[in-house]
Amino acid sequence: LVFAAVLIYSSGKVIFGGEDDGEEDFSENQIVKFSNNIISSTDKFDGDRFFTEVNGIKMATPMLLCMVAVEISDVVFAVDSIPAVFGVTENPLVVFTSNMFAIMGLRSLYTILSKAASELKYLDKAVAVVLGFIGGKMVAEFYGYELPTELSVGVVITMLGSGVLLSLLENSED
Repeated sequence: LVFAAVLIYSSGKVIFGGEDDGEEDFSENQIVKFSNNIISSTDKFDGDRFFTEVNGIKMATPMLLCMVAVEISDVVFAVDSIPAVFGVTENPLVVFTSNMFAIMGLRSLYTILSKAASELKYLDKAVAVVLGFIGGKMVAEFYGYELPTELSVGVVITMLGSGVLLSLLENSED
């Protein structure tokens, strides 16, 4: 139920939350604070180096903090996607392989996905609906009500397809 609650909360936050396109102050970011507690860092880049010397002291550059943030997000993605896959199937082999393929392909597809996501206005809302559905399905299964896998896959495909289609239709009108 904890994973279901996280999925439903995340869904609601995206659907009902406000637009937050402002620039973020990364000095207050939890990952940056965590990394700074482990190793001292500087705010200055030194080319593509992870470490630099400042006043004779070896310090991490923002490049290292960026790499740490990317790796932590990979781990969070891996942990977060497991309950979503369990919402569709309970076959451990399918859960494991889909999670591994997602992690391996995520970084290589990031550029394409980020561009597509910026052009597909309704995709984030469609993904949020899918997350809410999967969370609701997990709650229903906890209380003994089983939804067929075909229905779950159908809802996922319909919601994502609708989000993409509505976005493309709106883009073509502009």
